[in-house]
Amino acid sequence: MAETIKETINEEEAVSNLNSDDNVADAMNPNEEMSNEDELGKSMAETAEWKDKYLRLFAEFDNYKKRSFKEKMEVIQTGGKDVIVSMLDVLDDMGRAEKQMETATDIEAVKEGMKLVFNKLKSTLQHKGLKSFDSIGQEFDVEKHEALTEIPSPTPELEGKVVDELTKGYYLNDKLIRHAKVVVGKAPNA
Repeated sequence: MAETIKETINEEEAVSNLNSDDNVADAMNPNEEMSNEDELGKSMAETAEWKDKYLRLFAEFDNYKKRSFKEKMEVIQTGGKDVIVSMLDVLDDMGRAEKQMETATDIEAVKEGMKLVFNKLKSTLQHKGLKSFDSIGQEFDVEKHEALTEIPSPTPELEGKVVDELTKGYYLNDKLIRHAKVVVGKAPNA
């Protein structure tokens, strides 16, 4: 009898399970299956669209980098062209002055010609933004000066100041491009 009770309980469970499986199948109607497939299709289409946009954007950025690099190289190669072209006049004047020095007998005329060429060179460079600065008598400044040596200061006022300038310092458009090479005065017993 215990066996028949077990068989009855198992049959009831099987029927109950069948009914619940039927309920699940009924709950999932064909329209819902189609909407899930539609959503999946939409998601895949969106994914493909985003991937395409990403690839295009990446390609555009890569082209931009290549174009920028090419333009930068052109600027580097021809960046000094403007200055060189403006210096050609000075170079021509120097060539003429050299010819004159070979045959000149008046040293004063040669000196005057060289001064004119030198002034033209300075003027041309100043128009391009080059400025020199004076250092003698100024406080030594590591931002502008390069101390080559120190000597005992001739006067107490010149201690820690520039006593002599061996090469001038220059700014190009207010940016230091060459430090002045200087001699600095120090205390006599230091």
